[in-house]
Amino acid sequence: MIKESSVIYNYYQNENDIPEDEKTLIKKALQARENAYARYSDFMVGAAILMEDGTIVTGNNQENAAYPSGLCAERVTIYHAGAMYPNMKMLKLAVVGGMRGCDVDTPVAPCGACRQAILEYSQKQGAPIEIIFAGTKTAPAIKVDDIEDLLPFCFGKDFLQK
Repeated sequence: MIKESSVIYNYYQNENDIPEDEKTLIKKALQARENAYARYSDFMVGAAILMEDGTIVTGNNQENAAYPSGLCAERVTIYHAGAMYPNMKMLKLAVVGGMRGCDVDTPVAPCGACRQAILEYSQKQGAPIEIIFAGTKTAPAIKVDDIEDLLPFCFGKDFLQK
């Protein structure tokens, strides 16, 4: 039996197409990207999370000479938000990225490890986290309504229950 899976997403070609709250979040992620510690790869990523009370938590990638010891912007940001606001829902996460000094028009999606971390918090709060991602400019950008749109056949808490 063959089955098919598809992803429904919004594609924002121009900045004017993006709702104001999402545009603000992308711009906060772009600002956070400027402080990324990307000494080895020069690939700078910023992220921003909109919390349910309107607070915006930001972060960026942090590299390390022992490569596995670094951490992506998405995980830095979501772990910080989870630590600082453990009982508050995360509504939207914006991610931007690209090589230092380059303009990137292609939206940069979260890596697999980050998708898994975002899924954990989405399941913890019992509500989806919208994901918006862009290159090094506000647009073009892509938005999905739930991390599960980017992570089909995901591994989550249900597998660990008896």
